[in-house]
Amino acid sequence: MIQVFPAESRYQVDQGWLRSRLSFSFGSYFDPNNTSFGVMRVCNDDEVDAGKGFGAHPHSDMEVVTLVLEGAIRHEDNLGNSEVAKVGELQRMSAGSGIVHAEYNASDHESMRILQLWFMPNERGLTPSYETSRYDQDKLINALLPIVNPQGSLHTAKIHQDLTIYLSKIEAGKELVFEQAEGRRVFLFIIEGTILVNELRLSRRDTARIESLSRMTMAAEEDAFLMLIDLP
Repeated sequence: MIQVFPAESRYQVDQGWLRSRLSFSFGSYFDPNNTSFGVMRVCNDDEVDAGKGFGAHPHSDMEVVTLVLEGAIRHEDNLGNSEVAKVGELQRMSAGSGIVHAEYNASDHESMRILQLWFMPNERGLTPSYETSRYDQDKLINALLPIVNPQGSLHTAKIHQDLTIYLSKIEAGKELVFEQAEGRRVFLFIIEGTILVNELRLSRRDTARIESLSRMTMAAEEDAFLMLIDLP
C-alpha cells in the first residue's frame, strides 16, 4: 500500500522567521490519527531566516537527525558540542537520558533549509551523544546511498534504531529498484523533481508512506532528489 501526502496537504507553520511543513503532529498541531509512522515521530520541512533558530531546549529518549538542504546549521549542547553542518552533511543526536541543545542558522545573510527527523530509540535511557556526518554527494547519482544506519561508519551516522536513511539523485529517464523484507515500512520524501513510484506520481516536497510492499520501482520523469527511509 502506498499512501501519498501532497506537499500542499501537510500542516503549515509560519512564525515569520520560521516556515515549516509538518508531516506528523508536532507542537501546537495535533491530529490523533497522524502521530507517527512506525518508529518515525517527526518530519519537519523547515526554512529558517538568517541568524534565527531554536534556543536551548531539552530532549530525552529520541533519535534526532537533521539533514541540511540549503545553507548551514549550528548545533550547541550541554555536552560541550558546538559544530556547524552544511549541505552534504547531517547531524545526529541521541537524546537518551537527557540533553539540552540549541540550533541556529549559521549564516547572518542567507536562509537555511533543513529536514528535521525524529525517531523513537530501540532503548530508553541511553547515554546522550552527538555527531556530524559527511557523505559523498557524487555517490548519490542513480544510487541509494545510506547516510544513517544502526552500524555507522566513517561517512554514515549511527542511529539507535533498526532503520536506514538513504539519499538519491536520479537522473531523468533513469530508475532504481528498492527491495526490503516483508513487514517493513518505507517513508519517501521527494526533495526535488518528479518520480513515478510503481507508476504513482510524486512531485517536489510530496511524501509517501509505504507498507506491505516488498519491491518498489522509482523512475525519474525529470532529475530528482529524494530521501528514502527503511523502517521497522
